[in-house]
Amino acid sequence: MAAVQTTDLIERAAAEAFIQLAKTTDKFERYENPHAQRIAIIADEIAQAFHLARHDRGSLYAAALLHDLGEVAMERDYIQATGALSSDERIDLSRHPVIGEREASRAGVDRAAQLLVRWHHEWWNGAGYPDALRREEIPLTARILRLADSYAALTDNRPFRKAMTAEAARSVITGAAGIEFDPGVVNVFLSLGSFPELESFAKSEGEVGSPAEPLKESRSWNPFGSLSK
Repeated sequence: MAAVQTTDLIERAAAEAFIQLAKTTDKFERYENPHAQRIAIIADEIAQAFHLARHDRGSLYAAALLHDLGEVAMERDYIQATGALSSDERIDLSRHPVIGEREASRAGVDRAAQLLVRWHHEWWNGAGYPDALRREEIPLTARILRLADSYAALTDNRPFRKAMTAEAARSVITGAAGIEFDPGVVNVFLSLGSFPELESFAKSEGEVGSPAEPLKESRSWNPFGSLSK
Protein backbone atom coordinates (compact mmCIF):
# COMPACT_ATOMS: atom_id res chain seq x y z
CA MET A 1 0.00 0.00 0.00
CA ALA A 2 1.17 3.54 -0.68
CA ALA A 3 2.73 5.39 2.22
CA VAL A 4 0.35 7.91 3.77
CA GLN A 5 1.23 10.65 6.22
CA THR A 6 -0.92 11.18 9.32
CA THR A 7 -1.19 14.84 8.39
CA ASP A 8 -2.83 13.80 5.12
CA LEU A 9 -5.70 12.33 7.16
CA ILE A 10 -5.86 14.78 10.08
CA GLU A 11 -4.66 18.39 10.17
CA ARG A 12 -1.35 18.58 12.03
CA ALA A 13 -2.46 20.64 15.05
CA ALA A 14 -5.53 18.44 15.52
CA ALA A 15 -3.45 15.28 15.14
CA GLU A 16 -1.06 16.40 17.86
CA ALA A 17 -3.95 17.19 20.22
CA PHE A 18 -5.71 13.88 19.51
CA ILE A 19 -2.52 11.90 20.05
CA GLN A 20 -1.99 13.58 23.42
CA LEU A 21 -5.57 12.66 24.40
CA ALA A 22 -4.92 9.10 23.21
CA LYS A 23 -1.82 8.88 25.41
CA THR A 24 -3.80 10.17 28.40
CA THR A 25 -6.46 7.51 27.81
CA ASP A 26 -3.87 4.73 27.41
CA LYS A 27 -2.27 5.74 30.70
CA PHE A 28 -5.62 5.81 32.49
CA GLU A 29 -6.49 2.34 31.16
CA ARG A 30 -3.05 1.11 32.22
CA TYR A 31 -1.86 0.01 28.82
CA GLU A 32 1.83 -0.78 28.82
CA ASN A 33 2.17 0.24 25.17
CA PRO A 34 0.56 2.91 22.93
CA HIS A 35 -2.85 1.35 22.37
CA ALA A 36 -4.96 3.92 20.54
CA GLN A 37 -2.23 4.83 18.03
CA ARG A 38 -1.78 1.14 17.29
CA ILE A 39 -5.51 0.74 16.67
CA ALA A 40 -5.48 3.74 14.34
CA ILE A 41 -2.78 2.17 12.18
CA ILE A 42 -4.42 -1.28 12.07
CA ALA A 43 -7.81 0.27 11.27
CA ASP A 44 -6.31 2.40 8.49
CA GLU A 45 -4.65 -0.63 6.91
CA ILE A 46 -8.03 -2.37 6.81
CA ALA A 47 -9.71 0.79 5.49
CA GLN A 48 -7.16 1.04 2.69
CA ALA A 49 -7.87 -2.58 1.75
CA PHE A 50 -11.54 -1.60 1.40
CA HIS A 51 -10.51 1.42 -0.73
CA LEU A 52 -12.32 3.82 1.56
CA ALA A 53 -12.25 7.52 0.73
CA ARG A 54 -9.64 9.69 2.41
CA HIS A 55 -12.21 11.65 4.46
CA ASP A 56 -13.69 8.38 5.78
CA ARG A 57 -10.22 7.18 6.71
CA GLY A 58 -9.55 10.48 8.46
CA SER A 59 -12.71 10.15 10.56
CA LEU A 60 -11.81 6.55 11.38
CA TYR A 61 -8.27 7.51 12.33
CA ALA A 62 -9.46 10.27 14.67
CA ALA A 63 -12.08 8.00 16.23
CA ALA A 64 -9.47 5.30 16.87
CA LEU A 65 -7.34 7.79 18.77
CA LEU A 66 -10.28 9.01 20.86
CA HIS A 67 -12.45 5.89 21.13
CA ASP A 68 -12.14 5.46 24.91
CA LEU A 69 -12.25 9.10 26.01
CA GLY A 70 -15.52 8.25 27.74
CA GLU A 71 -13.70 5.96 30.18
CA VAL A 72 -11.40 8.79 31.21
CA ALA A 73 -14.35 11.12 31.67
CA MET A 74 -16.09 8.54 33.87
CA GLU A 75 -13.00 8.17 36.11
CA ARG A 76 -14.04 4.80 37.54
CA ASP A 77 -11.51 2.92 39.69
CA TYR A 78 -12.77 -0.44 38.45
CA ILE A 79 -11.47 0.32 34.93
CA GLN A 80 -7.94 -0.11 36.32
CA ALA A 81 -8.78 -3.13 38.48
CA THR A 82 -7.10 -6.51 38.06
CA GLY A 83 -10.21 -8.61 38.64
CA ALA A 84 -13.38 -9.25 36.66
CA LEU A 85 -16.06 -6.58 36.65
CA SER A 86 -19.28 -6.99 38.60
CA SER A 87 -22.63 -6.87 36.80
CA ASP A 88 -23.24 -3.33 38.01
CA GLU A 89 -19.78 -2.25 36.86
CA ARG A 90 -20.36 -3.73 33.42
CA ILE A 91 -23.65 -1.86 33.11
CA ASP A 92 -21.99 1.34 34.23
CA LEU A 93 -19.06 0.88 31.83
CA SER A 94 -21.44 0.38 28.91
CA ARG A 95 -22.17 4.11 29.13
CA HIS A 96 -18.66 5.05 28.02
CA PRO A 97 -19.27 5.12 24.23
CA VAL A 98 -22.08 7.66 24.65
CA ILE A 99 -19.99 9.75 27.02
CA GLY A 100 -17.09 9.35 24.60
CA GLU A 101 -19.22 10.70 21.75
CA ARG A 102 -19.74 13.87 23.79
CA GLU A 103 -16.06 14.12 24.68
CA ALA A 104 -15.04 13.58 21.04
CA SER A 105 -17.32 16.46 20.06
CA ARG A 106 -15.60 18.65 22.63
CA ALA A 107 -12.23 17.59 21.20
CA GLY A 108 -13.32 18.92 17.81
CA VAL A 109 -13.59 15.84 15.61
CA ASP A 110 -16.16 15.68 12.83
CA ARG A 111 -19.61 14.18 13.32
CA ALA A 112 -18.65 10.93 11.57
CA ALA A 113 -15.80 10.37 14.04
CA GLN A 114 -18.10 11.18 16.98
CA LEU A 115 -20.52 8.47 15.84
CA LEU A 116 -17.69 5.97 15.39
CA VAL A 117 -16.72 6.58 19.02
CA ARG A 118 -20.36 5.97 19.97
CA TRP A 119 -20.59 2.76 17.95
CA HIS A 120 -17.20 1.11 18.51
CA HIS A 121 -18.81 -1.55 20.74
CA GLU A 122 -21.66 -2.47 18.38
CA TRP A 123 -21.68 -6.15 17.36
CA TRP A 124 -22.47 -7.67 13.98
CA ASN A 125 -25.28 -9.78 15.51
CA GLY A 126 -26.90 -6.84 17.34
CA ALA A 127 -25.69 -7.83 20.81
CA GLY A 128 -23.45 -4.78 21.24
CA TYR A 129 -24.07 -1.39 22.80
CA PRO A 130 -25.22 1.37 23.15
CA ASP A 131 -27.74 1.16 20.29
CA ALA A 132 -27.89 -2.59 19.50
CA LEU A 133 -27.20 -1.93 15.82
CA ARG A 134 -26.71 -5.00 13.65
CA ARG A 135 -25.07 -5.95 10.38
CA GLU A 136 -25.06 -3.09 7.81
CA GLU A 137 -26.83 -0.78 10.26
CA ILE A 138 -23.32 -0.41 11.68
CA PRO A 139 -21.15 1.75 9.39
CA LEU A 140 -18.28 -0.15 7.82
CA THR A 141 -15.78 2.13 9.54
CA ALA A 142 -17.31 1.28 12.93
CA ARG A 143 -17.07 -2.43 12.12
CA ILE A 144 -13.41 -1.93 11.23
CA LEU A 145 -12.77 -0.03 14.47
CA ARG A 146 -14.44 -2.78 16.51
CA LEU A 147 -12.09 -5.41 15.11
CA ALA A 148 -8.93 -3.29 15.29
CA ASP A 149 -9.68 -2.36 18.91
CA SER A 150 -10.28 -5.98 19.85
CA TYR A 151 -7.14 -7.31 18.18
CA ALA A 152 -4.95 -4.62 19.74
CA ALA A 153 -6.47 -5.31 23.16
CA LEU A 154 -6.02 -9.07 22.94
CA THR A 155 -2.38 -8.82 21.94
CA ASP A 156 -1.38 -6.36 24.68
CA ASN A 157 -0.98 -6.91 28.41
CA ARG A 158 -3.88 -5.78 30.57
CA PRO A 159 -4.19 -5.50 34.37
CA PHE A 160 -6.49 -8.55 34.33
CA ARG A 161 -4.62 -10.81 31.86
CA LYS A 162 -1.46 -11.28 29.82
CA ALA A 163 -1.24 -10.58 26.12
CA MET A 164 -2.32 -13.28 23.68
CA THR A 165 -0.06 -14.27 20.83
CA ALA A 166 -1.01 -12.96 17.40
CA GLU A 167 -2.06 -16.47 16.38
CA ALA A 168 -4.31 -16.91 19.42
CA ALA A 169 -5.88 -13.47 18.94
CA ARG A 170 -6.61 -14.20 15.28
CA SER A 171 -8.26 -17.44 16.36
CA VAL A 172 -10.49 -15.58 18.83
CA ILE A 173 -11.48 -13.05 16.17
CA THR A 174 -12.13 -15.75 13.58
CA GLY A 175 -14.34 -17.59 16.08
CA ALA A 176 -16.35 -14.41 16.65
CA ALA A 177 -16.90 -13.71 12.94
CA GLY A 178 -20.63 -13.42 12.30
CA ILE A 179 -21.21 -12.79 16.02
CA GLU A 180 -19.17 -9.81 17.17
CA PHE A 181 -17.37 -9.05 13.91
CA ASP A 182 -18.41 -8.53 10.32
CA PRO A 183 -17.16 -11.67 8.51
CA GLY A 184 -16.07 -9.55 5.55
CA VAL A 185 -13.94 -7.32 7.77
CA VAL A 186 -12.46 -10.40 9.41
CA ASN A 187 -11.48 -11.82 6.03
CA VAL A 188 -9.81 -8.58 4.98
CA PHE A 189 -8.00 -8.33 8.31
CA LEU A 190 -6.67 -11.87 8.00
CA SER A 191 -5.40 -11.10 4.48
CA LEU A 192 -3.26 -8.13 5.57
CA GLY A 193 0.46 -8.39 5.10
CA SER A 194 2.85 -8.17 8.03
CA PHE A 195 3.52 -4.82 9.71
CA PRO A 196 4.77 -3.97 13.23
CA GLU A 197 1.42 -3.04 14.78
CA LEU A 198 0.13 -6.57 14.17
CA GLU A 199 2.85 -8.05 16.35
CA SER A 200 1.78 -9.27 19.77
CA PHE A 201 3.28 -8.08 23.03
CA ALA A 202 3.14 -11.61 24.42
CA LYS A 203 6.62 -12.44 25.70
CA SER A 204 6.68 -15.84 24.08
CA GLU A 205 4.53 -18.14 21.97
CA GLY A 206 3.75 -20.10 25.11
CA GLU A 207 2.35 -17.07 26.91
CA VAL A 208 -1.29 -16.79 25.96
CA GLY A 209 -3.66 -14.79 28.12
CA SER A 210 -7.33 -15.59 28.49
CA PRO A 211 -9.89 -12.84 27.73
CA ALA A 212 -11.24 -12.34 31.28
CA GLU A 213 -13.04 -9.22 30.05
CA PRO A 214 -15.17 -8.70 26.93
CA LEU A 215 -13.07 -8.21 23.79
CA LYS A 216 -12.12 -4.59 24.36
CA GLU A 217 -7.53 -3.19 23.66
CA SER A 218 2.08 -0.41 20.72
CA ARG A 219 5.09 0.44 20.46
CA SER A 220 6.47 3.93 20.04
CA TRP A 221 5.51 5.42 16.69
CA ASN A 222 6.19 8.72 14.98
CA PRO A 223 2.68 10.14 14.45
CA PHE A 224 3.83 12.09 11.42
CA GLY A 225 5.63 9.19 9.77
CA SER A 226 4.30 6.55 7.41
CA LEU A 227 1.02 4.83 8.24
CA SER A 228 1.72 2.06 5.77
CA LYS A 229 4.37 -0.59 6.20
